[in-house]
Amino acid sequence: MEVDAVILAGDKEGRGLLSVGSRPMIAWVVEALLASSRIRRMVVAGPAELASALPRDITLVPSGRTTVDSALNGAAALPASEWLLLVTADIPLLKPEAVRDFLDRCRERPADFYYPIVSRECNEASYPGVKRTYVRLRDGTFTGGNMVLIKTSALLTCARQGQKLVRLRKSPLALSRLIGLKFIVKFLTHRLTIAEAEKHFSRLLGARGVGIISPYPEIGIDVDKESDLELARRVLGSGPKESFIEG
Repeated sequence: MEVDAVILAGDKEGRGLLSVGSRPMIAWVVEALLASSRIRRMVVAGPAELASALPRDITLVPSGRTTVDSALNGAAALPASEWLLLVTADIPLLKPEAVRDFLDRCRERPADFYYPIVSRECNEASYPGVKRTYVRLRDGTFTGGNMVLIKTSALLTCARQGQKLVRLRKSPLALSRLIGLKFIVKFLTHRLTIAEAEKHFSRLLGARGVGIISPYPEIGIDVDKESDLELARRVLGSGPKESFIEG
């Protein structure tokens, strides 16, 4: 499996340039991906200001209006790519072994896209007290990761369907019709299984998706608030103390 990576760094606040351990946050993500030895080519979709933080052999392309648009921009800069690893720029705690483990687990099940999830027990064992958003399923309580492995051939289909779901978010009735009442009830009553969620979202997105349980909580610890930035600096070193910019 040859994998190319697209780092999504298109937030308006420029969080990828926040200093963590005397380095821009995005530099940690780039390093983890390169050190995994599983990435063939890499593109960053983000503002021009990021260029100074990137190795010269990494292509920087403009971010899009949405995350989906940014992913498509990145994919366009990687011709003849078979698999894309989409990664957000705000997970500085990411480890090379987490990337390798995720990709290895993806090989075990045939699918069009893969999404990592981390159990609450795993997350709290390594980072007690760190606040994450969890979903309670029949299989356990999980938080989502900040990367997706997807076949390039499935990206456009998933992007179109995903944008449709986003457009419907302001119309709860239409969205609930599309998602299905039975699914919603099972989700709200914590009776939904991972397998059921996989099947449902595969139908919604028009491509087969698989959830991958990762033993590496760093894959899901994104810096989206001040306490997350403080955690990253405790683990990786402090560096200059720019304050966090809330989006």
